Amino acid sequence: MNQTISLLLCILLSLFSFSADAMAGYNIVDFGAKLDGRTDSSAALQAAWRKACSATMSATVVVPKGRFFVSRALLQGPCNNNNLRVVIHGTITADSGFSSASEWITFKYVQGLSVHGGTFDARGQALWACKAARRSCPSGSTAVTISGSKDVLVIGTKVMNSENFQMAVIFSQGVTMQGLTITAPANSPNTDGVHVHMSTGVTITGSAMRTGDDCISLGPGVTDAWIYNIRCGPGHGVSIGSLGGSPGEPGVENVTVSSVVFTGTQNGFRVKTWANPYGGFVKDILFQHATMIDVQNPIVIDQNYCPKNNCPNNNSGIKISGVKFSDVEGTSTTEVAVKLDCSQSNPCQGIELDNIKLRYSGENMQAEAQAFCRNVQGRSTGYMIPPSCL
Repeated sequence: MNQTISLLLCILLSLFSFSADAMAGYNIVDFGAKLDGRTDSSAALQAAWRKACSATMSATVVVPKGRFFVSRALLQGPCNNNNLRVVIHGTITADSGFSSASEWITFKYVQGLSVHGGTFDARGQALWACKAARRSCPSGSTAVTISGSKDVLVIGTKVMNSENFQMAVIFSQGVTMQGLTITAPANSPNTDGVHVHMSTGVTITGSAMRTGDDCISLGPGVTDAWIYNIRCGPGHGVSIGSLGGSPGEPGVENVTVSSVVFTGTQNGFRVKTWANPYGGFVKDILFQHATMIDVQNPIVIDQNYCPKNNCPNNNSGIKISGVKFSDVEGTSTTEVAVKLDCSQSNPCQGIELDNIKLRYSGENMQAEAQAFCRNVQGRSTGYMIPPSCL
């Protein structure tokens, strides 16, 4: 009997010890962070991170309520555990000036990370003003970057006013972003909501994005991406690309974008490539279940992408195939509601339009929505408004 009781006590003590270690929390205030929004808390944040990262069991970095100024922070692994949490109750703010740095808050080389809640205010207004004045300005920092990491969850987080991309996922696997709120003015340059590059297994769901550029952009080397239940606008839509800007870029494949509401955006669903001869591919893409509310260009494949001057005058070497647009309804503020403009040397193949219902809502009361196709092979099914050009 005594042996049984002793065994039970040992088990209970072991469970208590495990639970205490598993729930260990490292509050950045305990490491010297100040809630005044002026004192640089970068060292405190990184010290708390190092403590949590070195723990052999699950650990949590806690940012309590309040405003914490962080000039820059690299939160880097590898860590000793695969259940590292960052729980943010307050707001992390950047410097109001700008520098030549390309990243502000970076999570790098981490496996099993989750970031819960919080607000990141990158305060990019000074750099936007510099660019608007056409002065010599740096490109700007991405507010929050997930780099070289695996099995990452970001949930319920707000990111605002980044100098450049609001969030970026680069060279990573198995990243899920859920319940994001991303905000930047419509005239803020290059402020993509989430940019994904050279990553696989990325999921973005249940999020609202108001930006000065693409709400979501998928660059070279993105595979197996799932984007679902997104509200986008203002912004430039959900885009694959731009691709073909330089030689040797890996392709984009197996992407699904579903259940998106676009409001007042420049584009809806878009694939964009530069008219350079560099090889590459986009294949097995499904854009579906979208509502377009006064969108300038609801459905776009543009293989002559060039938003500024000095455009390349070649045929795009990017091969686009197996792209389907399905169940897209709403209004277009331009007459060309569907634009499929493909490469002359590499025509798009296997493009499908299915159940499209887009009406013109612009100023010309006599006009109707149109579809434009060039160098494209494919088919249309279901009802088609405007009439299909395939």
